[in-house]
Amino acid sequence: MPDMLAPPIATDLLSIVAGDLRLIASRERATGRIVFPPRPATESRFERVVLPAEGRLWSWTVQRFRPKSPPYAGPEAFEPYAVGYVELDGALIVETRLAHVDFAALRIGMPMRLVPLPFTLESGEVRTSFAFAPIEGAQP
Repeated sequence: MPDMLAPPIATDLLSIVAGDLRLIASRERATGRIVFPPRPATESRFERVVLPAEGRLWSWTVQRFRPKSPPYAGPEAFEPYAVGYVELDGALIVETRLAHVDFAALRIGMPMRLVPLPFTLESGEVRTSFAFAPIEGAQP
């Protein structure tokens, strides 16, 4: 990972390809089916694949109240956030946080791009997770 990013939130989830952050998935060798997150490397029926960094918003919602903890591990001062599904052409649909968005501007088909999302563990250590953000100036 480049110096400006903390280590990834999970091993083999994120990679840097030609300077861009990318998600890693698994493709089943027999069927070509792609799954995300990737399966463990010990599962030989799958091979690693790099997912496209851009896609289109397939659906979304806004989380307006603090979820139960666990599994929620966010700050005490909760702020609403958008969650959506982004369709990555030729691959699959990924569930993701949506970053840098005006909730009122979200639209089905909106072009989105993968971006790093810092995540602070309970220990205070920062890791890199991911989100998708609107592509500035792109037309749906």
